[in-house]
Amino acid sequence: MEGSVLALTDHAVLPLSAVLTATTELGYKGSGENDPLIIVQISSIKELPIESSSKDIVIVSRMNDLPGDHLLVEIFRVLRSNGTILIQMPLSTAESLDETVSTLKRKLMLSGFLDAQTLDLKQLVSTSDVKYATVKANKPSWEIGSSFSIKKTTQSLPKVQIDDDLDLIDEDSLLTEEDLKKPQIPVAGDCEVESTRKACKNCTCGRAEEEEKMVKLGLTTDQLNNPQSACGNCGLGDAFRCGTCPYKGLRPFKLGEKVLLTDNFLMADV
Repeated sequence: MEGSVLALTDHAVLPLSAVLTATTELGYKGSGENDPLIIVQISSIKELPIESSSKDIVIVSRMNDLPGDHLLVEIFRVLRSNGTILIQMPLSTAESLDETVSTLKRKLMLSGFLDAQTLDLKQLVSTSDVKYATVKANKPSWEIGSSFSIKKTTQSLPKVQIDDDLDLIDEDSLLTEEDLKKPQIPVAGDCEVESTRKACKNCTCGRAEEEEKMVKLGLTTDQLNNPQSACGNCGLGDAFRCGTCPYKGLRPFKLGEKVLLTDNFLMADV
């Protein structure tokens, strides 16, 4: 398959035969007299003097370190859609083959290339006692700014079949006997609703207990609802009350206000 080839190296010289061998391994051959184009000492070049999307394959031969991000961006620019990049670089003594290949594949992926894979290719530049790693990847078949229509498949909603024989729970069976009882409406004689506001026979609101406390203290309802004092000291507390004060033992209060007895008033302190 014919294609335009570009070879990049930071060596001083890159043999043409090595480039042709690499392109043949990839299934390409030059398409013109000036093909392949070889550029040396790329470390000193900031921008490739090549038109965008003009090359089918780019071969990179490094002397030591990984190709920089700026160089990969430039290679991505000059490659045509679905073009191929081939990178060969020596292995450092500190890293193994797997570590170098993994790092190189990750850099290619982050630069936008796809399908990175390792190749067993002869060294482009012969160097004694140095092992090389060779990785190739492809530029995506789409161009920046291209768009594709997405076919949306309409899916019908699943049909739900209800079987009449299913074991359904009867809602009425969830109710207890207490739930089925009708609410009790207070009768007219209840101490809560009667106008006299006295405790009924079956008092459950606490009024009967309050009346028992009133009897034990000798206080009348009028004395509790509208407390009055002849001396004016009954509401100040036991320290100011006389010995016959009917409010003795109660907490201080304001004259004219209703006196309320606490729940633990008649309970023993010990």
